[in-house]
Amino acid sequence: MTTLTQTATTPNIKVQKPEILNYPDLMQVYFFQAVIENLEDGILILNETGELLHANASAEQICSQLNQENCHKKFIHPVIQQLCQSLIDSRSFTDNQLLILSDEIVFNQTTVFRIRVRWLNLNSMQMPYFLVTIENQCQSLKNIAIAEVKKYDLTPREAEIWSLYRGKYSYKDIATKLYITVNTVKKHMKNIHAKRQAFLETQQ
Repeated sequence: MTTLTQTATTPNIKVQKPEILNYPDLMQVYFFQAVIENLEDGILILNETGELLHANASAEQICSQLNQENCHKKFIHPVIQQLCQSLIDSRSFTDNQLLILSDEIVFNQTTVFRIRVRWLNLNSMQMPYFLVTIENQCQSLKNIAIAEVKKYDLTPREAEIWSLYRGKYSYKDIATKLYITVNTVKKHMKNIHAKRQAFLETQQ
């Protein structure tokens, strides 16, 4: 009597294990993420369809300020959408890998945002992404003014006035904010410009 036996065989299937970052690589990822999150400028990363993939803390705050009428967290401002579309359209007539398109969003008299959009091409990714930076121009000018206070040897009151002036405040607005007269503002500005001119002459 012959007995037939059937041996179960397991198919030779290679299972790909997910790539696990080693400790140094993981620390590098955390490091760059922390850098992006602490930037003063807003950083957005969008895919080609305009879907928001990442926004740092500054970008979330700015977008919330710009999108007060739209409660959707991933709503992208029309100016940003237009710049992204222009970058896509420009593919047909230029090698735009290094092309940076920019525009401004005027929120109010003292708040103007500079928007810059460029391609973000990563070797590890199959498709390109948009890198969007959002700069609060008035805040940047105020930061410059803070550095100029010591450079021009300004008094505390002159420093206040110069910072507001750099932030696009008019003489009248400065006077109202600091509870002084417009003539007092003009007097301080005259002294500031004299100190600034004296500094520039020493640099020649």
